[in-house]
Amino acid sequence: MSEIPEKQIKRLRGLISEAETSLAAAKELLVSILGDGETITAPRETIVSGPEGKVIEGIFDGQIMIGPDGKNYPVPANYASKSKLVEGDIMKLTITDDGKFLYKQIGPVERKTVIGTLVYHDDKYYVEVAGREYQILYASVTYFRLRNGSQVSVVIPANNDEATWAAVEAAL
Repeated sequence: MSEIPEKQIKRLRGLISEAETSLAAAKELLVSILGDGETITAPRETIVSGPEGKVIEGIFDGQIMIGPDGKNYPVPANYASKSKLVEGDIMKLTITDDGKFLYKQIGPVERKTVIGTLVYHDDKYYVEVAGREYQILYASVTYFRLRNGSQVSVVIPANNDEATWAAVEAAL
């Protein structure tokens, strides 16, 4: 058996922790809305077909949605940027009968806003916050007209110390 890099193990543990936190928060929210009776889990364990098309729930990883089947579903960068999607958010993808992909955020994770500096290296944009770098979408860089060294307010998951992505809130 090959060695699994420690960084990947930490990342997986962080993703699992964030998913558990998101699931608990979703259940709490549902109980507060419906009472103690009916509960659901999010994201759903299966892919369902309905009148509006095929519906898939998954977890946003900062760039794509990962479905319960382990498949990656591309989230349009403009939507992710505009919606300020954060790693761990639960999403619903509806694939209509005519082939359109319609995404919706259905379970936001707890967030916190931090301020950092935009840096560029390895053909990617990052925001450096207190010595730590978070990757950001290029769509956010162009939308906010950011330049290397710009001060930026970003949103990150509040309970995931392993997060590697941030969503741009505003240019300062």
